[in-house]
Amino acid sequence: MKNWLDVFLIILLPAFIAGCDKPPTNQIQGYVEGEFVYVSSPLAGTLTHLNVERGQQVKSGDPLFELDDVPELAALDESQRRFAQAQASVEDAKKGKRPPEIESIQAQLSQAQVQESMAEKDLSRNQALAQTGAAAAQDLDHAKMAVDSDRQQILHLQADLQTAQMGMRVDQVDAAEQEAAARNAQLAQAKWNLSQKRQEAFQSGVVFDTLYRTGEWVAAGRPIVVLLPPANVKVRAFIPESKLGGLHVGQTVSVAIDGAAHPISGRVSFISPQAEFTPPVIYSQENRSKLVFLIEIVFDPADAVTLHPGQPVEVQL
Repeated sequence: MKNWLDVFLIILLPAFIAGCDKPPTNQIQGYVEGEFVYVSSPLAGTLTHLNVERGQQVKSGDPLFELDDVPELAALDESQRRFAQAQASVEDAKKGKRPPEIESIQAQLSQAQVQESMAEKDLSRNQALAQTGAAAAQDLDHAKMAVDSDRQQILHLQADLQTAQMGMRVDQVDAAEQEAAARNAQLAQAKWNLSQKRQEAFQSGVVFDTLYRTGEWVAAGRPIVVLLPPANVKVRAFIPESKLGGLHVGQTVSVAIDGAAHPISGRVSFISPQAEFTPPVIYSQENRSKLVFLIEIVFDPADAVTLHPGQPVEVQL
């Protein structure tokens, strides 16, 4: 009987000791959360190149995908030509008339000046003859009218020459410049549209998923590549209300991962200002409190790459 009792105690003693071994009160259970970046294009098109695959590590600036850009290339070519046309119109408005047109006005002006000189000589002769009574008063009047007409023609041609050399009016030049500015804005829009058909990684991270295959039509704004940057990996845990007073943002904590030789160091980045009731399912062996507060912990990029969304961890406060 005594031997049987000894055997019974030997069997139950380790189980009793294990049952009395409660988990440390400064440890809480949590899980890894990832805030994904969904990379898309604001324009629709056929997926022509998918440069990455699931699980691939990418660096900032690495190409992710390309969409068919034939319409955008055509629009860019049209915008470039229209802008060049508008610029030429501005330059033409500032220059005035062409040299042959100006030379024609100058020739007409020279001819009018010659005619005016001849008309003045004829007037002088008629005035001299009128004094001797050899010329009629009507001939003298015709000579004066011819001189006045030639002088008016000279003034008219001089004004035309000055206008031709000046170019268009200020308001016309301003209108041409505004048209050129509008064409330049359209050109910038066409360049931007073309650039949006090729997307790059804005920062380093892992390709969590690809949602389309080459050759498929992608609607505008639909995600094609899902990235997970290390800075977007964090641990979420629910801390009991009784331990809230000893925790603050920026505090360093240790996070233990299953299978890892050593815990990694993290920093508390967020403490919820509002209490929550303990959810029905939580990464915890027991519910120590009905009211809990959500906290978030971030890590250095070198440590964050070892964490995986959904992975349970233990947080050492």
